[in-house]
Amino acid sequence: MNTHSEPVTLARQAMATRFEIVLHGHNPVALRAAGEEALDEIDRVESQLSLYRNTSEIAHLNARAAREPVRVSPALFRLLEQARRLSAQTNGAFDITIAPLVRCWGFMGGIGQMPTPEAVAQARQSVGMNLVELEPENFTVRFLREGVMLDLGALGKGYAIERAAEILRQDGVNSAILHGGTSTVHAIGHPPGVAAWQVAIARPAENPPGLSGVAQGPTCFPAAAAQESSTASQTNQDGRQTHSPLLAVAPLRDESLSVSAVWGRCFQSGDRAYGHVIDPRTGQPASDALLAAVILPSATETDALSTALLTLGPAGLGQIAGLRAGTRCLVLSHREGQLEAQAIGLECLLS
Repeated sequence: MNTHSEPVTLARQAMATRFEIVLHGHNPVALRAAGEEALDEIDRVESQLSLYRNTSEIAHLNARAAREPVRVSPALFRLLEQARRLSAQTNGAFDITIAPLVRCWGFMGGIGQMPTPEAVAQARQSVGMNLVELEPENFTVRFLREGVMLDLGALGKGYAIERAAEILRQDGVNSAILHGGTSTVHAIGHPPGVAAWQVAIARPAENPPGLSGVAQGPTCFPAAAAQESSTASQTNQDGRQTHSPLLAVAPLRDESLSVSAVWGRCFQSGDRAYGHVIDPRTGQPASDALLAAVILPSATETDALSTALLTLGPAGLGQIAGLRAGTRCLVLSHREGQLEAQAIGLECLLS
């Protein structure tokens, strides 16, 4: 006999995506209250980190830090310190000073455009964590040259989900899953009756990066359905359900999974598609991989490191896996007209 109540599901639009939470337990009223509190925390994080809100801490910092040291909240300062460590650990493949290059390529609020080589070279001069001075004694931040701009988009959703999960745990939730769009998912405990949450990564279509028809992101399976399925349901632009073959299925228990991919925002120039993920080291859109996925306890870290792995490509798989004990990761590339997947700690279903 099943003694578990129906799960409580909540959703909210934030950070230009849809966040969803599914909670299991015996007190639906308490679960809903905890879920609403967690979603409120996501809203708070967006108001703090958004590059596009003039009232956010990040917007305030970007406007002033090249002229004078700017005091920020302790929480934001710790996040910036974490971003600096992640940048160093990935040899600059992840870098929150990427904003000048994102703007140069037309992806800051736009769909992209081809810049001149001179514009890229100029933007690169304002990119690099060596241009950001963090003073821990006073929680101040200073930019060492004009033009530096921070963009926390490559870890913001992960950080928001991590903060929301902390709220849920503090409220006594021990079985839940929450995700932000198709990029990051975090599992708390496990669903009733099964050992782990099963999260699928859909396999893209057999076409070059950035072109139409490519499936997206992680899909959460109800209960143990993933064990019996080789496809993931996706909703297309017309609202119809489609089924995509799977690239991998990841069991998660008190862990996060982030997926970064070159599709989404992209534009075509000539016979090549250019995606919105820019390599901070070269100033060019990432092109060595189609998709990268990383699993770790911290959603902030998986969000950042999946971006770094996408930028590094297959050559960076061992480097990213070696950063933390127990890291599971996967990278998908396009070689000679065929999809090629490499993974550590995950079984690839690519045939």
